[in-house]
Amino acid sequence: MIVPVDVLAFGAHPDDIELGAAGTLLSCKAKGKRIGLVDLTKGELGTRGNAELRAQESAAAASILGAEFRFNCGFKDGMFVYDQQNLQLLVSIVRKAKPELVFANAFEDRHPDHARAAKLVADACFYAGLPKWKDPENQPAHRPRLVLHYMQFQNLQPDVLVNIDGFFELKMKSILAYSSQFFQENSAEPETPISNKTFLESLQGRAQEWGKTIGVSHAEGFSSARPLGVDDPFNLK
Repeated sequence: MIVPVDVLAFGAHPDDIELGAAGTLLSCKAKGKRIGLVDLTKGELGTRGNAELRAQESAAAASILGAEFRFNCGFKDGMFVYDQQNLQLLVSIVRKAKPELVFANAFEDRHPDHARAAKLVADACFYAGLPKWKDPENQPAHRPRLVLHYMQFQNLQPDVLVNIDGFFELKMKSILAYSSQFFQENSAEPETPISNKTFLESLQGRAQEWGKTIGVSHAEGFSSARPLGVDDPFNLK
């Protein structure tokens, strides 16, 4: 059940959120923020595993992250489109959850679904704030204060780096909850670009590289579609 949260993270597929933003979500949780997770698809087109197994894995990952809820929209993997029906569902979710902060896929990435998801989520967050946009459940208008886009496969230039020191190991645990998708020593599944050991090592390398940029051990990177402001520039690293 979708309930009000402070932070709402969207992913085109189960495991997107964990790969891109788990450390930041864990940091938010440690600060007392309530987090919710929304997967657009069941990841049924994935080379490894299947929809049922990935549902079990995503539930385990949500428990590790301490999420208040995890909801799957049931969009068709690889074939979901930007249309009124899908946009309406996301608007309703945003209005029910009432988040201040939203995370979504990047506008540019290896998987075509990620860009479509980024556009759908960003637009839904805007339209959710229009009082004249009606939804079937008559939810009141709500617009998140900020939408940030996390980064996965592509090496993109982040606009924001978030310190995840103390949370990287638990982030990796949430990723490895998807045992069907990532490196397992004796797996008989076909190899994919993310199932080999070097991919997991690259996640650590990127987090360390971003962390070094802001003087910490590990960081996660995000992009923003608009300029971001601060009240006190001394809070910037």
